[in-house]
Amino acid sequence: MSPGDTAGTYRHFHEQLAELTQHLLDMSDKATALIDLAVDALLSRDPGAAEAVLVGDRDLDAMEMEVENKAVGLLALQQPMARDLRFLVSAIKVSSDLERVGDHAVNIAQCTIRLAAMRSRITPDPEIADMARRARRMLGDALTAFVRADGALGRAVCEADDAVDALHDSVFRILLTHMMADPHTINASLELLLVSRNLERVADLATNIGEDAVFLAEGKTIKHHAEKRGEGSAAEGKPAPPAEGKPAPPTGGALPS
Repeated sequence: MSPGDTAGTYRHFHEQLAELTQHLLDMSDKATALIDLAVDALLSRDPGAAEAVLVGDRDLDAMEMEVENKAVGLLALQQPMARDLRFLVSAIKVSSDLERVGDHAVNIAQCTIRLAAMRSRITPDPEIADMARRARRMLGDALTAFVRADGALGRAVCEADDAVDALHDSVFRILLTHMMADPHTINASLELLLVSRNLERVADLATNIGEDAVFLAEGKTIKHHAEKRGEGSAAEGKPAPPAEGKPAPPTGGALPS
């Protein structure tokens, strides 16, 4: 292959990576729009808007399959190395997380439909609305961190998850108070608790994407606190440090008897 052919192939490959990146951004826009629509439907008790979420999720499912097929095709045909390889592997994981965001939007929409049928007005609206805003912001920041390979922003997204967890705990306490005061509110309260749980899971998925952004930018795995345990570096042929009080494993030659 001539140098010109090599340059053309390389350029085409990176054009395909840019196209894949745009598909991920489109998925992110669709996922966040579905969360917005689902929460708006909940707060306004609008079953019609909730039904629209169910329809919109099908588009997100199709988008995930398109991203996965493109990424797998590039992995198979181009055999990328280093950062390009990390990007393609992570892109498949990110598309799966975004598809799951759509699933959580569907769950919220289904809660809305059931709540509308109950005609219950009990709801911790401010807390749920705040959770939705924070989860949506985390999702947007996580995708920005990923496409820009911004490790610092990815870490900031992970740290923001604590505030959403705290709001979920607050919603639980509010709803528990309602259920103890009036057993007639139990069914509606459980539906709202499910809404809160789904928003908390959206924030968790945004955290996953933030972690993937750190992996892409720095080659470090920070999932499950691996970085704090000294296990976060990308494989470079270096053995993991030995556990405290134990000798390091042999790096070659015969195994000890």
